[in-house]
Amino acid sequence: MAAKGANDIADDDLEPLADETARQAQRVVAAYATDADECRMLLSMLGIAPNGRGD
Repeated sequence: MAAKGANDIADDDLEPLADETARQAQRVVAAYATDADECRMLLSMLGIAPNGRGD
């Protein structure tokens, strides 16, 4: 387990990402990913994977 530092943020202190911010981040990740699998992996790792609501 990693040691907690002075700059660590507790999960309770995090706020949900705004929809528009998540969409912008998804576009940036998609632009730099080498293929669809890498894009899906990175989006999942960042917690910004599309939720499939069909906007």
